[in-house]
Amino acid sequence: MRLRVHHETSYRYDSPVALAIQSLRLTPRSYEGLRIVEWRVWSDRRRELPVFVDGYGNITHTHAVNYPHSEARVFVEGEVETAATHGVVRGAPEPLPPLFFLHQTPLTAPDAAIEALAGKVAPQGSVLKQLHALLNAVRDAVDYTLGATDSATTAAEALAAGSGVCQDHAHIFIACARLLGIPARYVGGYLWTGTESREYEASHAWAEAFVHDLGWVGFDPSNRICPTEAYIRTSVGLDYRSAAPVRGVRRGIAAEKLAVAVKVMQAGADQ
Repeated sequence: MRLRVHHETSYRYDSPVALAIQSLRLTPRSYEGLRIVEWRVWSDRRRELPVFVDGYGNITHTHAVNYPHSEARVFVEGEVETAATHGVVRGAPEPLPPLFFLHQTPLTAPDAAIEALAGKVAPQGSVLKQLHALLNAVRDAVDYTLGATDSATTAAEALAAGSGVCQDHAHIFIACARLLGIPARYVGGYLWTGTESREYEASHAWAEAFVHDLGWVGFDPSNRICPTEAYIRTSVGLDYRSAAPVRGVRRGIAAEKLAVAVKVMQAGADQ
């Protein structure tokens, strides 16, 4: 499948800020299920951004505005060719060993409720059966509700509330998998939903777990499936904070207005 992505992030401030710097993890890397046809990340100054590969293997651009400004924009446009792999990720850069991803973080720290949820799927038998059971158990426990949580919401808080978004589903899944002794990590990227004309205010997130004899396998609790050819994988990390599509700091006292427009379509559908 050929997929195209258009993604614009804009910032407006009610008074000028002196400086802003951001790390952008918005670029996929090729593996057996994904080939990059073209991909570009740039700013409203129409210049290419400095780029490096972080410790997780993510292609990371740096967007810096080092003078007073009241607005800034970042753009992503690209095309990829994807193939169905039943969620298995083979051939991706892997600078860290799987056991590193057993490490819990503040966003994935388990509490008694997460321990109980993990305990429900533990008797399923094989690791793969446990993970598929966990996929549905997380979604059964947490309704998909926009605006119910934010980027600082922990897995325990989202589970207690019984509502959240893809980020929260991924964090709960990861927390439970690690309790079961299964390495798991957060994944950020894009999802084609089959609707060409719709724009979204965020990208997508899911999880990957390490299964012996298969390697890393993706699980999307929000949609109760393993990633298909409709998914574009752009970042991985221990949790949202290390895999966030955009993270940064600014200098100045100002109220910020953020607008995000994401559109994913089959290549040729916009022509």
